[in-house]
Amino acid sequence: MKTFNRGGVHPQENKLTNDSTIEVFPLPKQAVVFVSQHLGAPSTLIVQKGDKVKTGQLIAKAEQFICANTHSPYTGTITKIDVATDFTGYKKPAIYIDVEEDEWLEGIDSSTEIVREIKLDSNQIIEKIKEMGIVGLGGAAFPTHIKYMIPQGKKADYLIINAVECEPYLTSDYRIMNERAEECLIGVEILKKALNVEKALVGVESNKPDAIEHLTNTAKRFEGIEIIPLKTKYPQGAEKQLIYALTKREVPSGKLPIEVGCVVNNIGTAQAVYYAVQKNMPLIQNILTLTGKNVKQKKNLLVRVGTPIQSVIDYCGGLPEGTGKVISGGPMMGKAISELSAPTVKTTSAILLMSNKESSRKEVTNCLRCGKCVSVCPMGLEPIQIAQFAENRLWEEAEKTLAMDCIECGCCLFTCPAGRPLLDLVRISKNHIGEIRRQRAQK
Repeated sequence: MKTFNRGGVHPQENKLTNDSTIEVFPLPKQAVVFVSQHLGAPSTLIVQKGDKVKTGQLIAKAEQFICANTHSPYTGTITKIDVATDFTGYKKPAIYIDVEEDEWLEGIDSSTEIVREIKLDSNQIIEKIKEMGIVGLGGAAFPTHIKYMIPQGKKADYLIINAVECEPYLTSDYRIMNERAEECLIGVEILKKALNVEKALVGVESNKPDAIEHLTNTAKRFEGIEIIPLKTKYPQGAEKQLIYALTKREVPSGKLPIEVGCVVNNIGTAQAVYYAVQKNMPLIQNILTLTGKNVKQKKNLLVRVGTPIQSVIDYCGGLPEGTGKVISGGPMMGKAISELSAPTVKTTSAILLMSNKESSRKEVTNCLRCGKCVSVCPMGLEPIQIAQFAENRLWEEAEKTLAMDCIECGCCLFTCPAGRPLLDLVRISKNHIGEIRRQRAQK
């Protein structure tokens, strides 16, 4: 069965919410919407305190190249424009809204009726994706329209759709594949048209046989969309690993997928593109998994952006006794939530509640020189060497060992019998190397 060519691990899957159908989360009374929710330059605020807004209304505009529009997920009154603390503890510009009865902006189709005919051409699709503030829902929040502005001299051969969802616990993509497959595949067809390619390859891990079957049957109504089962192995859904598994093409160090004729998007992004192009609906809501072994009511929820994380936890029975860590995302690549009052953002795919026992790290001991971190690294790096350079603040040496190629999958940390904080040290290296490169560029 198809897979990537180096490394990888097999963490316990813990897909506890596989059978939980998508449930619509009730609107909060107050919401906080960050002005910018994407990778790139900040958006420009175009509303002010006291303004009345409708659901889907533009509230912050993308005025720079790598940037994304932000829309109001609610109807209500803007009571304050101030900073708010995000889930990692950083303060960011935000819009505070008192939520009223839902009234969608005119021109947005909020019905469940499927719209199949794609009327826009390639350039119009890309412009619509930009207008609707679509970002990558695989985690990076990169503005989607940028990927489809192919640089001169480059050519796309394949659209790659990541429907792998290899991260433990997460099931939001799994649910949309089972419940909203046609929306997803119309979105894929739209992206094919935007990219001017004939072939879309949809990779799904083999541990989702019902989703594979359902997508395959649905794809029979479309031309050039192939559903491909992949070996269940983490991190199968990482961009470069997925490209290799599906095409045997290898993205060179420091390069983007377009170098090997590929553009990659998440299956959730494809669904968001369907709503944007066919329904004129901006990205103001997403499906997230609220889960954990001790959670009373594990659910997959359709949640509006700006909803307090605490309210989602309360809706599912509250914080279990003995919770040691709350994570945004999964246990391998997710980030710890330090502020439960923080709002959800466009890319909030999961809220994972882990017990003290589950979330505690191993006691750190001396490196055993076992080589496990090297053997499992899907990028072919030597994590222990990069970590040693980081401990000694030898950033240029870390750069030479290709630390910037690290995809931060956590395989090295997961497999280390000595409990070494390898991923933390590699991340520190990347931050310093990035700063060194910025300084070089300014000279």
